[in-house]
Amino acid sequence: MAVDIRSPLYILGILLCIFSFGMVLPAFAEWVEDGADAGMFLICFGVTFFAGGTLAVSFRPRDKVSIDVHQAFVLTALAWIVITLFAAIPLSASSAGISYTDAVFEAMSGVTGTGATVLVGLEQLPAGILWWRTILVWFGGVGIIVMAVAVLPFLRIGGMQLFRAESSEKSEKTLPRMSQISAAITVYYFFVSIAGSLLLWATGLKLGDAIHHGFGAVATGGFSTLDSSFGGFKNPAAEYIMTVLMFIGGMTFIVMIQSWRARQLLFLRDSQIRAYFLIVMSCALTLTLWRWGTSEAPLEEAFRHSIFHVVSIITTAGFATTDYTTWGTFPIVMMLFLTFIGACTGSTSGGVKVFRYQILYQLARVQIAKLTHPNAVIVPRFNGREVSREVINSVAGFVFLWFFCFIVLSIALSLFGLDIDTAISGAASALGNVGPGVGETIGPAGTFQPLPDGAKWLLSFGMLLGRLEMLTLLILLMPSFWRA
Repeated sequence: MAVDIRSPLYILGILLCIFSFGMVLPAFAEWVEDGADAGMFLICFGVTFFAGGTLAVSFRPRDKVSIDVHQAFVLTALAWIVITLFAAIPLSASSAGISYTDAVFEAMSGVTGTGATVLVGLEQLPAGILWWRTILVWFGGVGIIVMAVAVLPFLRIGGMQLFRAESSEKSEKTLPRMSQISAAITVYYFFVSIAGSLLLWATGLKLGDAIHHGFGAVATGGFSTLDSSFGGFKNPAAEYIMTVLMFIGGMTFIVMIQSWRARQLLFLRDSQIRAYFLIVMSCALTLTLWRWGTSEAPLEEAFRHSIFHVVSIITTAGFATTDYTTWGTFPIVMMLFLTFIGACTGSTSGGVKVFRYQILYQLARVQIAKLTHPNAVIVPRFNGREVSREVINSVAGFVFLWFFCFIVLSIALSLFGLDIDTAISGAASALGNVGPGVGETIGPAGTFQPLPDGAKWLLSFGMLLGRLEMLTLLILLMPSFWRA
């Protein structure tokens, strides 16, 4: 029996209608600035709303809406692809003269929270385009969290079923319905974004710049309003605030909400968050000592730049205060290492995620223990709970597939004549939704603009692949899926 896509198309139509209202703010910004793109954004709003409304009306079910696992796979992939294509329309139709390839790349980078950009001269771009980029990152961020909490555990991808059991068990009394969980996530996400923006404004940033970067930091998507990224403001206090906001964006939101509601520091008991904190601090302190010992940078400055970039890369935010690739080989290797880690699951960050490495470590520990005590009964544990064989197999399969896709994408990018640094770091950046790579072209001081169009399309696919946790997209390419 073929997969029935009517319910996914109906829900997709509703999502498009909601998404279309995001185009109103850029239109207003253009009108305030007497820009040329106000009418264009309103037309794009009408087109997107009409398309969404048409889908919703055409495929509205007669009974209560419900979807099975196969339909959830289709809906998840379609939502990101279709929303990206509609998000690219204002970019390509604007007065900025952005090609359609660049528009799709920029839109995909925004909705997946990657933060990689092909745009240069950001200071001269129309206000509407800058606001649209921020809206894409912020909308994508909240969508990513809801997907990680509500959809991926349901689809049992990459060990995420572990968090379905955990979240339902801990939140059954306070948040019994998934709609309530999604609403709580949205409220918390909005509150932290607003609070962070106000703090940045208090340090001396213009209100617009504070909102752009505050919302982008929590969404861990590094779209800036300056070509030199956040370092262009030369504001140490703001850099510390951004570091904290990016770090919060990389924490498990459902755990933070539970801590908020209980008025207790429950997140300190979460093994994933503790491991995430230890990785960040150990890497930041190591890099600080390196910078302090190998350059004339003062200790405070070395620490500030080091922890900013460590947090920016591990959370896949992608903001920068300076070009860390000029610090030497060791910082480059460390940043590339952090690219492969990612922050916590249930956050806005990308990457493999800390919990999967924890599961693999537990598996390795058990295997080593079995060598010396063959008859011992030792089980892997996560957050004090036994990890099932199903979860272990799921995590191992995901990690293998992630690195396999990384190798294939790196080789494919090299076919376009890219140098080894650009090909490898570009593939890691796309799959990990990190943003900047290494090297002169796509490093923190560069952009993806000089790359061939074919490479940009490949990287766009890589960003989507990484954001949808691989299998969500790849399973749709299997004929057996559609015959199920």
